[in-house]
Amino acid sequence: MNLSTFVTELFTWWNGNTIGTRVHTWRYGEFVGEDQFGNKYYRTKGGAIDPALGFERRWVIFNGYAEATAIPPGWHAWMHQRSDVPPSRESYKAHEWEKPHRANPTGTTEAYRPAGSTLGFGHRPAVTGDYRAWTPE
Repeated sequence: MNLSTFVTELFTWWNGNTIGTRVHTWRYGEFVGEDQFGNKYYRTKGGAIDPALGFERRWVIFNGYAEATAIPPGWHAWMHQRSDVPPSRESYKAHEWEKPHRANPTGTTEAYRPAGSTLGFGHRPAVTGDYRAWTPE
């Protein structure tokens, strides 16, 4: 680990791993799988049940910026205890009508900006006669 990686892990939680997560994962974690975006998924060793929760702990170490919408649907189901079998251990094939998963683009240059939006590229449509601006009397 170089100095830049160490400083990033020490002071930022939104850029993938932190020192605390690295130590916790090394000590208590068991690698389960990796998705197509490079996110790595873990659970407690041997699937041990956490007495405080009543179920096993599951967590993800993001590849880059920590963004929850970057978790594909199959892994999301596993992370939230909706599935006992992680996608890495099943032979799931997407249907032909399913689109590939993509993260939420809000706040990025790829965000949807409808016509008339102040951030959009088009011009706002002219106001029709059904609107009258308020003016103080």
